[in-house]
Amino acid sequence: MPDQTDWFDPHTTTFGDRLTGAREAVGMSVDELAQRLGVKRKTILAWEDDRSEPRANRVSTLAGLTSVSLMWLMTGAGDGPTVARHDYDGDLGAELGRLRRDAAALTDRLARLEARLRAPTANDA
Repeated sequence: MPDQTDWFDPHTTTFGDRLTGAREAVGMSVDELAQRLGVKRKTILAWEDDRSEPRANRVSTLAGLTSVSLMWLMTGAGDGPTVARHDYDGDLGAELGRLRRDAAALTDRLARLEARLRAPTANDA
């Protein structure tokens, strides 16, 4: 199995390069990632093309959905993608990947709900 250094150099890759690599390593399409994050396809493509950057809470969710460390996604140092989904041994690995993505999505939903609860209402004015 090739390690992650075979396909990227942490000194020359961008956030978009790492996001693309991580997404592809888990076998996720741009559309699937966009749906899981609740953003448009063009938003993911803009991140991957380094035309824009996600907010901090989205970066954390992206790391969880793609099974890489937050540090690796941001800088290229740390735990990046090492095994593609189709290389896992049986259903156990696929289930682990699904659980990680679901946990990251729930974290993002929780953050959005907490933000809504903290937002002032019309009655507060």
